[in-house]
Amino acid sequence: YARVSTAAQKEDRQVDELLRYGIPIKHIFTDKQSGKDFKRERYRSLRKRLKKDDVLVVKSIDRLGRNYEDILDEWKHITKKINADIVVLDMPLLDTRNAKDLLGTFIADLVLQLLSFVAENERANIMSRQREGIIAAKKRGVRFGRPKRELSDEYIKNYRLWKNKKISA
Repeated sequence: YARVSTAAQKEDRQVDELLRYGIPIKHIFTDKQSGKDFKRERYRSLRKRLKKDDVLVVKSIDRLGRNYEDILDEWKHITKKINADIVVLDMPLLDTRNAKDLLGTFIADLVLQLLSFVAENERANIMSRQREGIIAAKKRGVRFGRPKRELSDEYIKNYRLWKNKKISA
């Protein structure tokens, strides 16, 4: 699974990592949507297909999501209810196929909680920086939204004639 936050961003780097790991392209699901929750079309499609002994592979935990509680809930659902495994490529401790004993599970859970916290905290920081940037820009006189256009009297007259079918386009 690969995710970027906006349509303008590219998921190529993540997809390349998944391909290098050995995931066939037809098994890679991607979303271009915020990680604030798990209401993502392709992620939901992937989750519906997950079954016992499957492996969900992500580049990093923040690509899975950016909400602390939701990440923990999703992790638990996949590993405990579905009985599938999860591999986080940039954090080898988060590979549920390894160390399934009590200590291994404890360490993985601890790392997961820490990284989930960091992911949500980073999302909050991004939003804060964005808000600060907008406030600063408005103070400098930057106007947001679509620019207002002044319509000439000639344009309005021709529009009314066209609308009343007195002239053709």
